[in-house]
Amino acid sequence: MENANFLVVEDSPTMRQLISFSLKRFKNAKIIEAVDGVDALKKLSGPDRIDLILTDINMPVMDGLKLVSLVRQNAQLKTSPSSSPPKAPKKTANAARPSARTPTSASRSSRRI
Repeated sequence: MENANFLVVEDSPTMRQLISFSLKRFKNAKIIEAVDGVDALKKLSGPDRIDLILTDINMPVMDGLKLVSLVRQNAQLKTSPSSSPPKAPKKTANAARPSARTPTSASRSSRRI
């Protein structure tokens, strides 16, 4: 995932820092951080195209499930500004589905990506 833009949505500063640190292993990755779902929506409305959202589920103001639901409903947020949407391989069909498991180490989180 070279030149990817990641949005890390996490209310815990420690976890946000751990996730962001583990994503820095990707060449030329840009990591954008948000503290809750509302903050994430603001960042998604910005000029950067986001390639992957990593979100916590349980957060104040707006939780991760609501965030994912709103992103799926909003055509401007779920498509990139390219002329045609990229074709996703079948194995990524479950992308953006919430997962209750939280990686316990930086190496496990980067392997999942």
